[in-house]
Amino acid sequence: MKAARQQAITDLLITHKNLTTEALSLQLNVSKETIRRDLNELQMQGKVLRNHGRARIIHQENQDSGEPFHIRRKSHYAHKADVARDALAWIEEGMVIALDASSTCWYLARQLPDINIHVFTNSQPICQELGKREHIQLICSGGRLERKDGCYINPSLISQLKPLDIDLFIFSCAGIDSNGTLWDSTATNAEFKSILLKRASQSLLLIDKSKLHRSGEARIGHLEEVTHVISDEQQTDGVLPQA
Repeated sequence: MKAARQQAITDLLITHKNLTTEALSLQLNVSKETIRRDLNELQMQGKVLRNHGRARIIHQENQDSGEPFHIRRKSHYAHKADVARDALAWIEEGMVIALDASSTCWYLARQLPDINIHVFTNSQPICQELGKREHIQLICSGGRLERKDGCYINPSLISQLKPLDIDLFIFSCAGIDSNGTLWDSTATNAEFKSILLKRASQSLLLIDKSKLHRSGEARIGHLEEVTHVISDEQQTDGVLPQA
């Protein structure tokens, strides 16, 4: 019965492109709580995307709802720069850190002092920024360049990381839903973050308030896997751990 209902939800979303929880409840003659549970399961399966009380189908052949990097860089830039500045206190000489291709980490890279650290990243803009420094040892993941996202895609990432002991992985994400699941806008970026999250000794999530109670196209992991969180949001409504 549940499987049939979830298939009906999927069919409705394919037909109507997106629907509210209430609309789905009326169409299928079940409670909104039941619809929410079904949508949660479908989202975990990567079939639907939920945002602001609405749901839409994810078309597997084009799992990319993210904005280009140059647009993300300008969005909420003051909050991102402030969060990135707070992250500087976690970085010390001699460390090996990894940065993702988020715009928040780009703001962090711009503020990084030129000290003796190793930085591993898949971000082209961060490579361009840190390439100007004399003492920072820069390690680029390399691979195929995705110009829209400003990141490199390397299928040999896991073998590339074997000789590296990552002390700290610093990253952001497209959103954190009410269950604490971390989401990204592309499967390739989500995979990079998921791998680094598991391999690094510690992790630091940089998140501005615009990302709370949001989901995305691809699952990174869960908030419980993250060691530390820096956010500009004081009232986290239980989504983020209290400092």
